[in-house]
Amino acid sequence: MPAPANTLKMALQRGDQQYGLWLTLANATVAEIAGHAGFDWCLIDGEHGPNTLQTIAAQLQALAGTDTQAVVRVPVGEDWVLKQVLDLGAQTIVVPMVHTAEQAAQVAAAVRYPGEGVRGMGAALARASKYGEIVDYVSSANEQICLFVQIESAEAVRNIDAIAATDGVDGIFVGPADLSADMGFVGQMDAPEVLSAIDHVYARTKAAGKIIGTVSFDQADYQTQVDKGVTFLGLGGDAMLLSQVLKSVAQTAPS
Repeated sequence: MPAPANTLKMALQRGDQQYGLWLTLANATVAEIAGHAGFDWCLIDGEHGPNTLQTIAAQLQALAGTDTQAVVRVPVGEDWVLKQVLDLGAQTIVVPMVHTAEQAAQVAAAVRYPGEGVRGMGAALARASKYGEIVDYVSSANEQICLFVQIESAEAVRNIDAIAATDGVDGIFVGPADLSADMGFVGQMDAPEVLSAIDHVYARTKAAGKIIGTVSFDQADYQTQVDKGVTFLGLGGDAMLLSQVLKSVAQTAPS
């Protein structure tokens, strides 16, 4: 029995539009509700969300009961962090703050078993292999991994050609907030210089034949991102949407 097919990766490689939601509340019930809401994917955020391995595992289990594919953003691109998240069963991974091709190559190796990488051989004990039930997991897992590296600095923009060309990097994900801050435009993601840098990253990613991803918290911006070639598009996050809905409901109360 091989590793489960990564249907999200397959859809993205076909060029299909895939829309998702950021999960930052570290709550399995929220993940389950989001999983039934109609998104193609939900991203469990280990960088800015208050997640532990236990809460990530619980959200992966919750999403497994839905038609929505799970994605995990790790806090850092360290080998041991990636190994643990992969062993929990995550197949699509987003790694923040990748600035160079050398970093991209290190991360790409960390998420794949020897032959293509350096991932540790602990699958028989892990949820990823259904605790040993998937006997061919190690020999088939590499093909199902989908790796996004995040471009979030001026240095990464300068290095985009080399990063996008890195073997094992499936997609480039632009983090507009951190990128704008690093470029000297804190809180100004729509600054012309920032938008120009993002367009450059998109163009070079497309030229390399890799998947383009980003997240937007502005509904009016969604079609613009699609028109620019983004196929892995986050449509906001759970905490912000919950806040907006609760405020809206509170404002309807009779005075």
